[in-house]
Amino acid sequence: MTGGLLEAARAGDDGAMEQMVRENSGLIWSVARRFFGRGVEADDLYQLGCVGFIKAVRGYDEGFGTRFSTYAVPKISGEIRRFLRDDGAIKVSRGMKERAQSVRVARLQLEQSLGREPTVSEIAARTGLTPEDIAACELATAPSESLQRETGEEGFTLEQMLGDDGQEERVLERVALREAIGKLQPRERTVIVLRYYRGMTQSDAARVLGVSQVQVSRLEKRAMEELRSYLG
Repeated sequence: MTGGLLEAARAGDDGAMEQMVRENSGLIWSVARRFFGRGVEADDLYQLGCVGFIKAVRGYDEGFGTRFSTYAVPKISGEIRRFLRDDGAIKVSRGMKERAQSVRVARLQLEQSLGREPTVSEIAARTGLTPEDIAACELATAPSESLQRETGEEGFTLEQMLGDDGQEERVLERVALREAIGKLQPRERTVIVLRYYRGMTQSDAARVLGVSQVQVSRLEKRAMEELRSYLG
């Protein structure tokens, strides 16, 4: 890492900042691993660590008399500790994980027997869960990369749909997003899960839900407005 790169990142060069994060990903991971087993996914811990790292870059001064890495480590761990202390983590209970597993098994069995994507009501009938329960299971246990997955034929990700207000804000929203989705009304939450966690088009989501594509579009638009409000 060169001093010039650090100075450029401090001065607001997004490309330099991204390179700094990339080149120091090993350091960030090494700190994040200390917090494994606390009910937070590894990717989320890493993303929180990135926030701390970015703050370290912006706040570092050679006049401190310490190496940058020495200064960055407590910033990275502090960001993760703050999140855990404030109970911002999304806890997934054993019961939720078991229900999610039953949903996955039911979906696979129905896909094989029906030769198509099963509807939510068909999965509900097979598992005894409500459609809202099914959406909640998939949301709670979905991996972080789902937030960057392109949806259907439109090629948009959930993060892109919600906007891009800068690197640090983007990382923070990535961690908080699933919690915000959990606050949506059941039908809106189900649409978001199908569209952005399952990668379906609006037409496909409509078939699974047994409603029209127009209804899915309206539910998705309303959900996006509420998510922006929650995360604003």
